[in-house]
Amino acid sequence: MSASQTSAVPTLLVKIFGKDRPGITAGLFDTLAAYSVDVVDIEQVVTRGRIVLCALVTRPEQPGGEGELRATVHSWAESLKLQAEIISGTGDNRPRGLGRSHVTVLGHPLTAESTAAIAARITDTGGNIDRIFRLAKYPVTAVEFAVSGAETEPLRTALATAASQIGVDVAVVSAGLHRRAQRLVVMDVDSTLIQDEVIELFAAHAGCEDKVAEVTAQAMRGELDFEQSLHARVALLAGLDASVVEKVRAEVRLTPGARTLIRTLKRLGYQVGVVSGGFTQVTDDLRERLGLDFASANTLEVVDGKLTGRVVGEIVDRAGKARLLRRFAAEAGVPLAQTVAIGDGANDLDMLNAAGLGVAFNAKPVVREAAHTAVNVPFLDAVLYLLGITREEVEAADLD
Repeated sequence: MSASQTSAVPTLLVKIFGKDRPGITAGLFDTLAAYSVDVVDIEQVVTRGRIVLCALVTRPEQPGGEGELRATVHSWAESLKLQAEIISGTGDNRPRGLGRSHVTVLGHPLTAESTAAIAARITDTGGNIDRIFRLAKYPVTAVEFAVSGAETEPLRTALATAASQIGVDVAVVSAGLHRRAQRLVVMDVDSTLIQDEVIELFAAHAGCEDKVAEVTAQAMRGELDFEQSLHARVALLAGLDASVVEKVRAEVRLTPGARTLIRTLKRLGYQVGVVSGGFTQVTDDLRERLGLDFASANTLEVVDGKLTGRVVGEIVDRAGKARLLRRFAAEAGVPLAQTVAIGDGANDLDMLNAAGLGVAFNAKPVVREAAHTAVNVPFLDAVLYLLGITREEVEAADLD
């Protein structure tokens, strides 16, 4: 039957509530089978051992069949100490509105107040919440709302404002097959993939930490652009023995959840890369250790076993990161709309805006406001939930 034909068909909504146990779903449909009904829709959820099972079925055609079905279902439910409710009606669920999105909410913790605020803002935009389910319960609580009736961009804008006010992280992505397609994930390195700033690790060995910090502060005040500050800071490393590279590599600390994020993405067939305003002497090592598909950064010049205080090759700055994202996507055969970029600083903004989904990770306010979404918990693998990947799927992948 077509949708218009089924809209007039008499149907029954059978709802079952109670303590969950094996066999309830099979038992209900075995009971309904005696009345030769067709299944139109099913939905089931189990929360803390309590089941809610809903079945939308066609009304029995035989005379008196509906009354008999009601009596039989209630009797079956009572035998299992369950509650049953049966509601007569016509047709299927009403069609979902145009404009469909997935809204992922991360809380640490997720409070009733914040959930109410997000739900209210969805309603204010004209959206309807069709379905909610939990993606993860630790290290953060992550839930996903399936929303229809509101366009993705206005919904994203409205929820971004609400999220900043109530202290949760919210990501809004359009629904569709592309969400299940292969993706490319590209992330910044310093203070994103790793907890450190690599230039500061080198500076500590050169004894010029204060001078490097002063140049960094000038750049943050807008007195120097990235390239100028890069050359100024690297110049302070001149004469440092190249053997320090191995020491710096050993000092690098991965961000909590970084290995889980990359391992899970790779097992799902995603490609993963890094772009950095730091140095290939570190990113090349990370690429090998973590099995990354792409890596690009600036390169410290080494002559006669010493750092010269210069960089060689293409400079990876704010514009360069976005350019590399596009290059990696072309090499990976992934449309730009299916890329994810993760970063924390202003020099990541072009890359975050160019990607299909730009994620500000524990970022400065200006970056959080400009990115598509923000993650403000210290666990990099929380990004997985924004892609609709559940904690159970992550753990199952680790058992393979």
